[in-house]
Amino acid sequence: MGVDVKYVTVLVLFMLIGVYLGDMRSKATSHGSHAPLNEALVTEKIQAEVRSQVTHAMQGLQESGKKVYPKVAHLPASKRMRILVTGGAGFVGSHLVDRLMYQGHDVIVADNLFTGSRKNIQHWIGHPHFTMMVTDITEPLRVEVDRIFHLACPASPPHYQYNPIKTIKTSTTGTLNMLGLAKRLRARILFTSTSEVYGDPKEHPQKESYHGNVNPIGPRACYDEGKRVAETMMYAYQAQANVDVRVARIFNTFGPRMNPYDGRVVSNFIIQALQSKDITVYGNGKATRSFQYVDDLVNGLLQLMESDYDQPCNLGNPDEYTIKEFAELVVSQIDSNSTIVYKPKTTDDPQQRKPDISVANKNIGWKPVVSVKEGLKKTIDYFSKELGEVGEINPTGPGQFASVSKSSR
Repeated sequence: MGVDVKYVTVLVLFMLIGVYLGDMRSKATSHGSHAPLNEALVTEKIQAEVRSQVTHAMQGLQESGKKVYPKVAHLPASKRMRILVTGGAGFVGSHLVDRLMYQGHDVIVADNLFTGSRKNIQHWIGHPHFTMMVTDITEPLRVEVDRIFHLACPASPPHYQYNPIKTIKTSTTGTLNMLGLAKRLRARILFTSTSEVYGDPKEHPQKESYHGNVNPIGPRACYDEGKRVAETMMYAYQAQANVDVRVARIFNTFGPRMNPYDGRVVSNFIIQALQSKDITVYGNGKATRSFQYVDDLVNGLLQLMESDYDQPCNLGNPDEYTIKEFAELVVSQIDSNSTIVYKPKTTDDPQQRKPDISVANKNIGWKPVVSVKEGLKKTIDYFSKELGEVGEINPTGPGQFASVSKSSR
C-alpha cells in the first residue's frame, strides 16, 4: 500500500518545528539569569524525541496500510451470505466480486488463473470476508456457501481454442461439480452462458426461444456446444433434483480489466489505436455486434440471481454496430492515426449479434444504462494506463492461441 503523503508531510513539519523550538529554547536560556543550557544537547534531545515519535507513527501507518481495503457494508449475520464465484479473478468475475464485497457478503473465489489474474482481486486479498482458492473446477470443491455464481470458462477464441478439450471439460465436468455442490448445499446457482449458444443466427435480434445455428464440429464448438450442454445440465438438475437454477446468456461485454491478449474486438481495437497501429478487421466489416459495459452486466447478474425467474435470460446491450462502425468509433474516441485494414473472415464467425432483452426487462427489471461511448472512455483510460506500465502490447489475432504465460499476470 502507498504511504499517506499528507500524513507524512505533517510529520515532517512536526520534525522541523521540533528543531526550531529546540533552537529557540537554547537561545532563550542563554539570555536568562540561570546558567545557559548546552544548546547542542537540548537540540539533540528534542530531535531524538521527534524522531522517535515519527518512527513510531510511520510504523503504525505502514502496519495499518497493509490492512486498508475498500469500504464495505456491514450486514447482520442473518442477511450476510457466503457466496462462491468461480472464475472470480477474471474480467467479469472480479467486477462481480467487487460488488458482492461492497454489499457486505463473504466471498469465495475459485479460479485457476488461466485467463484471470491476481491483480484483478489484489485489493481484497487478506480481507476477513474474502477467500481466494487457486483451484480448477474440474476437480470437486468442498466449501459451504449460500449462492454460487458459476462463471469459470475461457471466453475468447484465442483462449478457449488454446486447449479445446480443457474448455469442454470446464463447461461439462466443471458445471457438473458446481451443480453437485448446489444440490448438496441446497444453494441457488447462476450459470453464465453465452450468446454463442445462438451460433451464427438466422433470427435477428435473438430471443431466448431461438434454438440457434451452431456448427458442432467447428473451431468454436468447444465453447459454443460446451455452454449449450451446460445449460442442459442446469435444467436436468432442476427437473430431477429440484436444484434452484438461473441461466444468463451474456452478449459481448467490455470494460476495465479485460485481458489485453484475449483477442476480443474491443480490447484489440483500443490497444491498436492507442499505439497508432493498424486496426485489423476480419471480414468485410459488415458483421454486427452489440456491446455492453461490464457494470451493466454485473447489475443484471445480481438482479437475475435474486429474482424468481429461472429460465434463460439474455443480458446484453441492443445498441448494434457493424465492426467497421465500431472500429471507426474507437479511432475517433482516441483521436488515433490508425488505419483500418481488412483480413480474411474467420471460420464460423457470427455475422449478426443483437439481444432481445424484453425477457430481462419484464422479469428482472433490467436494462443497460451505460452508453457504449461512456463505457469506451473508461476502457480506453484503463488500457492507456496498462500500456504505460508494460509498454508495447501486441494483441492476439485469430489462429494465435493465447497461452498461460501471456494471459496471466
